[in-house]
Parts: sequence; structure tokens; C-alpha cells
Amino acid sequence: MQEDHAETPWKQITLFLITLGVLLLCALILRPFFSAIVGAIVLAVVTQRPYDWLASKIKNRSLCAAIALVLIILAVIIPMFFLAQKLSAQALATIHAFRNGAHQEKISGFIANRPALASRIEDFANSIDLNNLTRSIAAYLGGNLAGFLGNSIRIITQLVVMLFLLFFLLRDRALALSSLRSVLPLHEVESTELLDRVGNTILATALGRLTIAAVQGVLGGLAFWVLGVPGVILWAFTLTAFAMIPAFGSFLVWGPVAIYLGLTGHWGKAALLALWGAVIVSTIDNILYPILVGSHLRAHTATILLSILGGIAVFGPIGIVLGPVLFTLAATLLDIWHTRTTRQPSPP
Repeated sequence: MQEDHAETPWKQITLFLITLGVLLLCALILRPFFSAIVGAIVLAVVTQRPYDWLASKIKNRSLCAAIALVLIILAVIIPMFFLAQKLSAQALATIHAFRNGAHQEKISGFIANRPALASRIEDFANSIDLNNLTRSIAAYLGGNLAGFLGNSIRIITQLVVMLFLLFFLLRDRALALSSLRSVLPLHEVESTELLDRVGNTILATALGRLTIAAVQGVLGGLAFWVLGVPGVILWAFTLTAFAMIPAFGSFLVWGPVAIYLGLTGHWGKAALLALWGAVIVSTIDNILYPILVGSHLRAHTATILLSILGGIAVFGPIGIVLGPVLFTLAATLLDIWHTRTTRQPSPP
């Protein structure tokens, strides 16, 4: 009996190491589908309330989840596919517009009137070996053709896996949350607090931030259309994507476009776009953010900015959501530790 008690700690350590090793292997297996898993979780959280309404009308869980999945495909996936086609066409049209002779003459005239700038551009051009550059580009394209095709297949695979997981997250949400609570080493109240904060962060970042970015994209696109900028849809969508970065994301789009208008001789249009971008497009972020995002996140704006930028750098596009979620997890766990360590013992 004493021998069994003596071996118990070693058995527990061995079990812990085996469990940790198996979990690490599972993480390696799931690593290729990390983006799909995060995308499915985000869509499940964002569509939670509409799905609850649909579930109140359709009692069969599998049928309800299937109908919800079809609606998500029709409302999100298919429009994104056609939007990608439209953006590709707009990109080609924009390139042709930038190659327009009149635009090139205006830019050339602008540079010619500034000898110092022209001298630097000429020195840079002379330093480029066109033959070597052409061969390098051809070699790169040839060597990466298989990679481009592989990326297309990977994107399709990620999309299929994401929709597959989303179906089960919608249908078995209660089971998934119950399983997650059972493995969390927290009390019931602490688990509820953690999951609520994570859910609010996903909603605020994915839905609130996207809504703000869409509004900025519409306002920027309206200005591009009025000022006659080629490729309005392309630039509006690009501004929306960059506006997901708070504070200065939209400036990274309307700023260069304003500079382009100035270089082509449209100084009045450039000034109007700069004024509209600074006063309206970039300022609307400060107005909508406290309403749509700030009320759901218990974090400073600087912290959110760093979490989004760091998340993008580490995880790619999904870091826009994953970065703030990880910061929220860290902050919540620190709060739990603080509460546990400062809790006063109850009187006898």
C-alpha cells in the first residue's frame, strides 16, 4: 500500500507528460487548419443571435444548422466571390488608367520642374540592371507557379473546413461550451466571466470593427467617385480593409491617392480629398468606436491597436480578431489571479 502511494506522484507526472505530448501532436495536426477553425468560431459567435431566432422557429437542430449554413453561404461567401472578381477587373482597369499618356505627361512634367528629384530618380534608374531584373522576375514566377496553384487549393480547402466546422458549432454550441467549461481549471463564475469577455471581444472586433471600416470605406469611395479617381470599387474596398487597423488605417489609402491627384496636377481635388479624409473618414472612427467597440472591450485604445497590429504580424489577417482575443484572455486571467490572491478570508 505504501509502495502504491509512493508511485502515485510519478504516475501523475507521467500522465501529465503523456497528455501534454499528445496535445502538442494534436496541435501540430490542426495547425494547417488554424485559420479555418478561427473563422468558424468567429462566424458562430457573430451569427449567434440570428441563429437563436432561427432555432426558435425550427426545432430540428440539424435542419436549422443546415439552413443557417446555406444562408451564410448566400449572404457572405458568394458575394465575396463576386466581389473578388469585380476587384480583379477594377485592378486591371486602374493599372490601365495609371498608364494613360496624359497622366504620365503630368507626372513627368512635375518631376522635370524639380531638378533635384529628377536627378535622384535618374540615379536610381541607372542603378537597376534591367536584364538581371527581368531574369529574376521570370525565375521567381516560374518557381512559384506551383505555389500560386497550391495557395488556391489551400484557400478552397480552408473554406470547406471552415463551413464544415461552422455547421457543428451552430448545431452543437451548448455541447461545445459545456465541454470547454469542463476542461477549464476555473470556478463556474470565473469560466462564465472568461467566456463572456472572449465572446464580447470577438463581437466587438469582428462585427464592430468591420462596421466602422465599412462606413469609412463607403465615405472614402464616395469621395473617390466624386473626384473621378479610377477604380473606385477597388480603392473603397482597399480602404475598408486597411481601416480594420484603428487610428491610422484609412489614411494609408486616401493619403497616397491624394498625393497621386496632386502629382497629376489636380491640386484642388487633392486638397478636397485630404480635407475629407482627415475631417470625415478618419474622424468617424473616433465617433463610432466608443459606441460599437469601446463599450464591449475593457481595454485601452492603445492596447487594442497594438494587439491588432501584433496579431496581424504573427497570425496574418485572422490576427485582427485573434490578437485582441488573446489580450482579453490574458487580462481576464490576470484579473482572476488578482481576485484570488487578494480575497480576504471569511470570518469564523
